[in-house]
Amino acid sequence: MRRSWPLERVLFTLAGSMTLLSVLLALLVSPWFLALTVLVGVNQLLYVTTGVCPASLVLERSTGIERGCVR
Repeated sequence: MRRSWPLERVLFTLAGSMTLLSVLLALLVSPWFLALTVLVGVNQLLYVTTGVCPASLVLERSTGIERGCVR
């Protein structure tokens, strides 16, 4: 039986991927791509303080990924 990843794990994977991508783009294209890193950090802070962030809302509604933690 295969279990899917909980929402929290998907969010951390997405945040880490976006952070690495923004650093790579900042090095290769333009330092302005570091603004993406700031947005990722703000979304993580929103999720920690309120339990929701834009990415979590989109993932829950569009893919049906369930939370692993109770609110």
